[in-house]
Amino acid sequence: MKLNIKNETGKLKSVVLGQPNSMGPDPTLEESYDAKSYHSIQHNIYPKEKDIIAEMETFEKVLRKYDVEVLRPSIIENYNQVFARDVSFVIEDKMIISNVIADRADEQDAYRSIFEKVKWRDIINLPDTAHIEGGDVIVWNDFIFIGTCFSQDYRNYKTARTNEYAIEILKEYFPKKRILDFELKKNDREPYQGILHLDCTFNPVGTDKCIIYKNGFVDESDYQLILDIFGEENCFHVNDEEMFEMYPNIFSISPEVVVSDKAFTRMNNHLRNEWGMTVEEIPYREISKMGGLLRCSTMPLVRE
Repeated sequence: MKLNIKNETGKLKSVVLGQPNSMGPDPTLEESYDAKSYHSIQHNIYPKEKDIIAEMETFEKVLRKYDVEVLRPSIIENYNQVFARDVSFVIEDKMIISNVIADRADEQDAYRSIFEKVKWRDIINLPDTAHIEGGDVIVWNDFIFIGTCFSQDYRNYKTARTNEYAIEILKEYFPKKRILDFELKKNDREPYQGILHLDCTFNPVGTDKCIIYKNGFVDESDYQLILDIFGEENCFHVNDEEMFEMYPNIFSISPEVVVSDKAFTRMNNHLRNEWGMTVEEIPYREISKMGGLLRCSTMPLVRE
């Protein structure tokens, strides 16, 4: 397979979609590793496997409708494998194998058959202490945007998934890219007060537009920099409640077509009526209760 990811919205040809089968028992509060899951467990609304399967089947049908090749990881018994984005990610023609948190380390075994489709010289394995997950990495033509946590308390946050060392290594591998790091607010238990990954607060769509949540950034100058790059008129701003519902985490099949949660009425209408996009609306409310949505569920391999 010839990998090719130059941005977030080029016409999608091949993608890995996460695996909803055999998720095992609901996690306890102590076992949760993101604030949204903590909230769902605490309020006894953690999603059921049958509902997660149904939502992902609907997503897969939409992808196949647009002639996208859909690959799936093998099943690990009693293990949450819904969020494919973080296991590895592609920049241009290289696949970077993430160093995910220990709670998710076994997931990579299920991707062996997918990794075998890629030439070994196109795979980058990072040092053990370089922590990064695909949800924090947004490829946008000449830019690579990366979410991180510079806090001295980094090791105390389960939601701090990408560190400064990993960013420095990516700069060495992609010296021609302009790599911008954005420090995100972190909180392991309060989903209104922290951001798990960059794609939960910022996501490009179309050819020159983006969805953005201002209060996800530690430094307002980072938010302003994104506005300068895209132009404020090309940014759709989400509020606190919409961030909680995961509005930014939609998925682009092409510059003209996005897959979005059907509950996102205000944004979906804007994408259609103001930006002229085709919005494929599907139910994804149950999966959102685990701290991720549509972008989180996918790992694109090839875009035109």
